Amino acid sequence: MITKKIYLSLALTGFIVTVIVIASCDKKLDKVDPNSVLVSQYFKNSDELQKGTNSVYSTLHSSSLVGREWFFLHDTRSDEVASGGPQLEVPRNQLLTGVHDPSNSVLNSVWNADYVLIHRANTVIAAGPAVTDNAAVRDRCVAEAKFLRAWAYFDLVSMWGPVPMYLNVVNTPDDFQPRAKEVDLYTQIIKDLTEAAAVLPGKSATDKGRATKSAALFLLGRVNMQKGDYAAAKTALLQIPTVGADGYGLTARYLDNFEEEKEFNNESIFEVVFNDKGDNNFNWGGNSVGDDPAADQSTVRNQEYCPIAWRNLIPSNKYLNEFENTATGAAKTDPRYKFSVYETGDLYNNGATTLLAGDQNGNSSVVNTVTKKVSWRKFMLIYKEGLPAASFHPGGNNQRIMRYSDLLLMLAECENEGSSIPNALGYLNQVRDRADVAMPHYPTAQFPAGTKAQVTAAIMHERMVELGCEEVRNMDIMRWRKKGYFTTDPYSYFVANKHELLPIPQAEIDNNPKLGAGGINKQNPGY
Repeated sequence: MITKKIYLSLALTGFIVTVIVIASCDKKLDKVDPNSVLVSQYFKNSDELQKGTNSVYSTLHSSSLVGREWFFLHDTRSDEVASGGPQLEVPRNQLLTGVHDPSNSVLNSVWNADYVLIHRANTVIAAGPAVTDNAAVRDRCVAEAKFLRAWAYFDLVSMWGPVPMYLNVVNTPDDFQPRAKEVDLYTQIIKDLTEAAAVLPGKSATDKGRATKSAALFLLGRVNMQKGDYAAAKTALLQIPTVGADGYGLTARYLDNFEEEKEFNNESIFEVVFNDKGDNNFNWGGNSVGDDPAADQSTVRNQEYCPIAWRNLIPSNKYLNEFENTATGAAKTDPRYKFSVYETGDLYNNGATTLLAGDQNGNSSVVNTVTKKVSWRKFMLIYKEGLPAASFHPGGNNQRIMRYSDLLLMLAECENEGSSIPNALGYLNQVRDRADVAMPHYPTAQFPAGTKAQVTAAIMHERMVELGCEEVRNMDIMRWRKKGYFTTDPYSYFVANKHELLPIPQAEIDNNPKLGAGGINKQNPGY
């Protein structure tokens, strides 16, 4: 049981992530480490199985996934961010400008970590049937592992298309798999999530940070939308409760979704948990496994995007100018602009310090023809701290992965695709009705809503201003591109039959002899 955070522990050095075989003519080298516990000797009871499940979460939280590289990969594949300046590292700038190749370290880190997570989840799922001392804990652990495996496979298939699918524990070098068809991957993801949703519990007042039934249903909705099955997506999303102890709803205050003191609020359906370790240490090694699974894990997002720290990515001009503003003819300026970004002259550090242009490293932005320094506010810690503490602070602010406003906007899209414009507008307007947002209802002068195409434009607008820099825009772009909803592609560098997908990492091509054995080329088009 945990309190504010989920504490992850795995007292196993023998929970092997990859299979490494060293060929030698000297059989004396074929030894088992006497200081390690083999997987075959572990997972004999529910306590051990839960430790294995915790290690799956540990990979999710690691620097190669949500702790760092995952948000960089998704954000640089969107049109919501721009380079903060020459301080942006080369592999990240390559993704931002579309010149990445199969050796790019960021995409390699996410690919590898997703498969580490899958391997660990497979280990828990395989071990589950032999655990008999506590059926409730056993079943919940297996369901959590299926949820997390589905999350990783969705991450992979949505960005790389056909990828190898492993559903059993890899034990030998012969266990390599070829690229699976997207339809087969989606079928397995939906199966995992359906089975997980049938077992997972509702909210917990104490054991926070673990997957719940609602999280599985939310992801099931998102997955079905991405594959184009809006009816199935709607069915899943409508099962998420809005009343009672397990119910979700909008917070009255938009910023509650991005501040550390407001974690696990009524809007948060699933969040990845981080802890401020108090020593400003961070696992910079890019190790897919992450920190010691028994140790606290922090996120470096606050460092990477912070206005007075590195400021590697900043809001794009397109994002900044998407907000409704009285200066451009709107009836009201959208309050979410100031809730989402800091600009020169804003107060931070509990209102004690003014943000100056010179405090913000790197590039400027152009907002409604005015050139100024603008930086991200979401998930930053300077709302409550100033220099020197804020100049380097890997933090413990949880990453909200799924929240209720996104659910409402997904339902709006489902209704619009099902030709129910009134229902779609109802969901959109619920989001705009948040107490401290209170934007005029659709239709507006700038966003008429008489046709499906007009409502689609309103949905695209609302998702950007509500969910900016929350790592969903990349998914939205891929979904809407397939439906032909863009007259000009959001990626300025876009080349058809190339930039729809990321390249398969070169290391995978080199090391997996079966990669192209299933009739799908080893590499994606254009690379």
